Amino acid sequence: MSKKGKAKNTVNKAKHTRLMKQKENKLRLEKQRTKERLKAIIKKVNEQKENDSSTNN
Repeated sequence: MSKKGKAKNTVNKAKHTRLMKQKENKLRLEKQRTKERLKAIIKKVNEQKENDSSTNN
């Protein structure tokens, strides 16, 4: 005989996949933000180096 009523784990599985996707998206965004932040810092330092070297010459 088959079970009656709602399927056993469908609600929990849906919640789990939603939460896991949120977590993955959060990690992806954090990595992207850190990369952008580092690029900005490197760009700023390089500009300062160029300005220092041009004022010293």
